[in-house]
Amino acid sequence: MGAFEEFEEYVGEINDLLCVGCVLIWDFRTQMPSGGALTRGCQLATINRLVHERIVSDNMRRRLERAESEVVGEDPDSYRVRSVRHARHGYEMARRIPSGIIGDIGDCKVVAQQAWAEAREHNDFDQFAPHLERMVSLNRDLADAIGYSEHPYDAMLALYVPEMTTSSLLDLLAELKAGVLPLLERIEHSDTRIPDEFLSQEYPVDRQRAFGMDIARRFGYDLERGRLDESPHPFMISFTRQDVRITTRYDLRRPQSAIFGILHETGHALYEQGLDPTLTRGALACDFVRPYAINGTSISLQESQSRLWETLVGRSRSFWQCHFSRLADYFPGQLRGVEWEDFYRATNQVESSPVRLGADEIAYNLHILLRVEIEVALMEGSLEVAELPEAWNAKTKEYLGITPATDSEGVLQDMHWSTGYFGSFPTYSLGNVMAAQFFEAAHRSVPGLDDALAVGDYRPLLSWLTENIYRHGHAYSATELLQRTTGAGLQTRPYLTYLEKKYDEIYACGGRS
Repeated sequence: MGAFEEFEEYVGEINDLLCVGCVLIWDFRTQMPSGGALTRGCQLATINRLVHERIVSDNMRRRLERAESEVVGEDPDSYRVRSVRHARHGYEMARRIPSGIIGDIGDCKVVAQQAWAEAREHNDFDQFAPHLERMVSLNRDLADAIGYSEHPYDAMLALYVPEMTTSSLLDLLAELKAGVLPLLERIEHSDTRIPDEFLSQEYPVDRQRAFGMDIARRFGYDLERGRLDESPHPFMISFTRQDVRITTRYDLRRPQSAIFGILHETGHALYEQGLDPTLTRGALACDFVRPYAINGTSISLQESQSRLWETLVGRSRSFWQCHFSRLADYFPGQLRGVEWEDFYRATNQVESSPVRLGADEIAYNLHILLRVEIEVALMEGSLEVAELPEAWNAKTKEYLGITPATDSEGVLQDMHWSTGYFGSFPTYSLGNVMAAQFFEAAHRSVPGLDDALAVGDYRPLLSWLTENIYRHGHAYSATELLQRTTGAGLQTRPYLTYLEKKYDEIYACGGRS
């Protein structure tokens, strides 16, 4: 066995441990009884410490050095060279993080998630606050360990969007804000009113699930390597490309929530299932920095695919023109007399809502902006956890024109902080931007793509995405993949153009002001 193969085998064992941790996380979020939270936290803390210790060990260093020596002179774009480069970056960052912090975060997150779920159910922020205070403190310690030059939030971004700083992120979000506010203003002054009474009827959960999974399969989700479960907050989790699971949550009187939730998580799953089989368990399928397994090169790139399949495909005119009759077969009573365009417009209407999940595409980025600003303030210490509900409500009023009626639909609506995912919210807006760029590039590269999408043939799009993005795992950064497929770096204009064209048409509000 050569040096590179020995290195890959060692990394494979690390990946195995990460996947064991993911199984424990999936079970906790979907099936575990509430009484198991304390011991599950200990189990995850143990797994996370073991993973971290193996990554920073002398054994890892020696195997990595020998593998680096063996691949000298090889094609710099080969998977072998890219594997050791990716592992070197992860090894150097992991060395800066004490294993105690990794274990403590793993221990805290299970108890914090349990407390968040109960606090959200009972609208009791005080029940969650002590756990969040500990999680914020741990992430401040993590930022100090990782290191940063300008702002502690830079260290958090290094975990999720490694090519951005706090300053560059806020600049990009400001571009999005400047782009969507005039569009929102045009819509507010439009005389167009969109009927949606049919969405307030009861839609049985089993049929919502059946339709969602029907579409997920049509998109290409392989159920021999995946499954759908229910959870308080939808998510995707991967135990290698061979076992990629998704969840959603259901609302009897809001069927679009579960349907689009399934399509969103399916986008994540397609990315994971599309990894080159030769990379399974190897370095390019391993995240050395965040304590869970993921194939995608960054979380923002992952989100670009969930948003692409959910919004650019699943919320499009051509999608509902093609699939509405199928939906009506599942809900003949609820949708009697409703036309496909009625459903398309109703599920794309712009409406003030304090809740991010299910928000319209225009307001969605304002939801992200307010979260980023709060996270920045928490990390720098200018905002304390006890002040969060008031700060959240004020920013929601400022950006969205509405005040949450309860903390459950306000500051408690997302599970991210209970898991310690500070720095992950920006990935949704960055994913929106990237999705538009990738979708535009796919249309340039794939002849007849619109015709295929119009008849529900998603194979050409999936094939292009798999070939150009999914199969590579961690081999290329998000910027490199954008350059390789679009010829440009991150740009907001394709996304803003898409929003303007779509919503100016829906609301007949006359183009750019």
